[in-house]
Amino acid sequence: MTTILDPTDERVPVERQISPRPGVISGAVALLDISKPRGNVLIDRLEELLSERLPEVTFNRYAKPTFTKPAPEPLRRQIQNENNFVIEALAD
Repeated sequence: MTTILDPTDERVPVERQISPRPGVISGAVALLDISKPRGNVLIDRLEELLSERLPEVTFNRYAKPTFTKPAPEPLRRQIQNENNFVIEALAD
């Protein structure tokens, strides 16, 4: 069994299920920068490493306007429409 740690202050833990993992990564992958300091550095390196291992995959870059709020609905729709997977990265 996998344990997922949630950093939010929840007095009653929320039960979550891990999404099933696909057998193959194909199509397009969204790399979402949530606009925390140095998040772009992490995504740059991640894209570099993943591009070497998955040359057939297209990586699309996106950024939230601010890390203090959820991504705007139009951005979420765009990411969903243009990609098969999403990697969200943050750093401090």
